[in-house]
Amino acid sequence: MFGIRIHGRGGQGVVTAADLLSVAAFEAGKHAQAFPSFGSERTGAPVVAYCRISDRPIRNREPILVPHALIVQDATLVHQVELLAGLPRDAFMLVNTRRTFNELGLADFAANHQPERLLTVPATDIAMRHLGLPVPNAVLLGGIAALTGVVSLSGVQNALCDRFPGRIGEANAAGAAEAYERILAEVAMTEREDQVYAPTD
Repeated sequence: MFGIRIHGRGGQGVVTAADLLSVAAFEAGKHAQAFPSFGSERTGAPVVAYCRISDRPIRNREPILVPHALIVQDATLVHQVELLAGLPRDAFMLVNTRRTFNELGLADFAANHQPERLLTVPATDIAMRHLGLPVPNAVLLGGIAALTGVVSLSGVQNALCDRFPGRIGEANAAGAAEAYERILAEVAMTEREDQVYAPTD
């Protein structure tokens, strides 16, 4: 079973992102569930949503305390909530920001994790370019598809176009594709750097 926790703020489509991930998983013949956890429900308040994906029926309905992947739709939450709680050393993490993990004040955290699994992407910028709205959720779904391989880009795009028919769905799908390609390139670059700097006997 693969558990994904999504952190963001009200109005950023956090709950929709989890739901779309589950739809993309269903399309691939997998079992999935998506559900939110609300505190204050006002726009701008922190919101958490969860998605589980498995090859077998899912009976667990509890919040995901130890996620395999973390999506952060608003980087200002990094030091404001228990964002990194329960995150294993081999987990994936994708943050919506132009900054690096060092610039986010997460250098010590990153040093204890696998660098090719900790990436940032300017999802809001990409969303503005394709959609004209500062809603990063669709873009981040493309990025997490590339980073984890738990769902496919086509699955994400189909889920987006089904949920948002017409121009909006197509724009979201294009933003997801841009993030997907960007993340694939960054993962490949990180892996090459690891090979170059790997100690030799």
